[in-house]
Amino acid sequence: MSATIDGIKQRFGIIGHSQLLNRAIDTAMQVAPTDITVLVTGESGTGKESFPKIIHSMSSRKHAPYFAINCGAIPEGTIDSELFGHEKGSFTGAHEARKGYFEVADKGTIFLDEVAELPLSTQVRLLRVLETGEFIRVGSSKPLKTDVRIVAATNVNIPEAIEKGKFREDLYYRLNTVPVTVPALRDRKEDIHLLFRKFAADFAEKYRMPSVRLTDDAVNVLENYRWPGNIRQLKNVTEQISIIESQREIDADTLRRYIPDDGQKQLPVVFEGGKESAEFSERELLYKVLFDMKKDINDMKKLVLDLISSEESNLQVSENNAQLIKKLYQEVEPLSGSSHEIHIQRKSEHHDFQEPEEVIEETLSLQDTEKEMIRKALEKHNGRRKQAAEELGISERTLYRKINEYDIKK
Repeated sequence: MSATIDGIKQRFGIIGHSQLLNRAIDTAMQVAPTDITVLVTGESGTGKESFPKIIHSMSSRKHAPYFAINCGAIPEGTIDSELFGHEKGSFTGAHEARKGYFEVADKGTIFLDEVAELPLSTQVRLLRVLETGEFIRVGSSKPLKTDVRIVAATNVNIPEAIEKGKFREDLYYRLNTVPVTVPALRDRKEDIHLLFRKFAADFAEKYRMPSVRLTDDAVNVLENYRWPGNIRQLKNVTEQISIIESQREIDADTLRRYIPDDGQKQLPVVFEGGKESAEFSERELLYKVLFDMKKDINDMKKLVLDLISSEESNLQVSENNAQLIKKLYQEVEPLSGSSHEIHIQRKSEHHDFQEPEEVIEETLSLQDTEKEMIRKALEKHNGRRKQAAEELGISERTLYRKINEYDIKK
């Protein structure tokens, strides 16, 4: 079986010797001759798109059409038309009838990438196709038959999406008849340097220059980095080094300049089946905001208390200093979205000094904080939603919905 797996790797350009990778390929090969629906899961950048091609090429449908559809890239208003087709006049701009993918791909295979991004209404239509093989064009009432094998993929935790009401549980069980899990790059460390050498050789040929190579200490840095972007990130880093560095031997210090700090290492860890989730969910984004906000508030409180303590030698907090203390507390409000109220007791000339009494009332507004971060991300990337969504760790569809929800001017 290993020779067959090696042949599949060579045919589809899959690089690596990891047992987890071999197991995923073996599962795809075993299920390929059947018509069972397959769900491919794994983090973004792991190469999930290769597995539907393996399944299709080794099935009885290999001579029939194969379509790969990115569900997250199709606007919500047109996705039903793209998948199931529409009748003439069914909506504005429908000047003629059009066949959808499920009609054109009859007898073939459809790969639904980012299937968790499908709207709930489209999920109902997809469930009907899986259960009965029937679908209805937009604007029609006549059911049509199709014989299509579906392979789906996602980097989203679908059970968590089900709990939030964003994905249908019955559809999940229909799609997940046979799961294929593609391992993250950090779980196959033995393949990281091998992939780097392959990419370095490819870029050397592309740009007509000698291939870069790593010193032993650089290899150690390479293999111990988390690679949150997986193979896609490793390839980008290799290309940058190949183009920018004049020296062809790369040491650890040079390599570190191209590897960004892992921004998640200071966040509360969200565990998922015993493994740390590699993706920024919206919840984790808010956790980070609150974590940083709490630190800012604590630092400010300490600064104010130190200022008060410095007055104890005079046994008095002056009116000016009291106003300054209030102002310092108010400075933290734009950072936290909180409302703070401070009452400071000052000593009169004939009374003993009393410790300042602090009353803090907090009303954290997560929506305001989320809106501000989205606005800043859009400004940083000059309104480009795709780059802003990647930085925020959410899908482009979710970002588009949030922009409309908060009425953010782009």
